[in-house]
Parts: sequence; structure tokens; C-alpha cells
Amino acid sequence: MSQYLSGAQTRRIGGLVDIYPEPRVEIHPRLAEQHGIADTDWVTVTSRRSRVTLRASVVKTIRPDTVFIPYHWPDSKSANKLTHRTLDPRSKIPEFKVSACRIERAEGPPREAEHPEAR
Repeated sequence: MSQYLSGAQTRRIGGLVDIYPEPRVEIHPRLAEQHGIADTDWVTVTSRRSRVTLRASVVKTIRPDTVFIPYHWPDSKSANKLTHRTLDPRSKIPEFKVSACRIERAEGPPREAEHPEAR
């Protein structure tokens, strides 16, 4: 919530960045329980296109069948690398809204060697 829209404005406000300095993957408590995930655990989200590993935020404000990752974080934290590159034919806006994915509890943050684009 502290990083609204694209983060272009909010990530320039130190207090908001202090609250959420990194993206989190939001997961409903029922889904988290099914996968053995607790709040602040590391979680790997994998789609057919790529994967990202982030900390979990277990929240009741999301649908039980959905995970959410803010899209505006760059590099190895980018949710956009999980999604399809299709453009809307009229507006030419990327289809960054939905993608089927798999989640699993991770042992820790990704190593830089696994994600060379993070350098």
C-alpha cells in the first residue's frame, strides 16, 4: 500500500522506503498454509517465463487463489519478468496483470549467481 502506482513518487520518500525497502509477495493465509509459508519467509514464484524469490507477506486482503507482487521493482525483483510480453492491440500497454505461477518456500534470498541481472 505504501508503494502506490508505479512507485515513481513513493520510492523517493524515505519514510515509505524504510517501511518497505523491498518488494514482497502477498499471499492469503490459506494459500500460505497449503505451501508451508509463514509471514516473512522467502518464497520463490515461478512462471513459464522466469522466477523471482522474495519475502512473503501473509495477508487476508487478497483472494485465496491469488498472489500479488508489485510490478515496479527493477532487475531480479521485477514481477514483470514473470508475465507475458503481449501488448494490448489498441493501447500498446503490456499485459503485466496476470500470469499462472507456482509458489514454494525458499531457504533464503537468491544468490547473485542465480540472478546475474541483479548486478
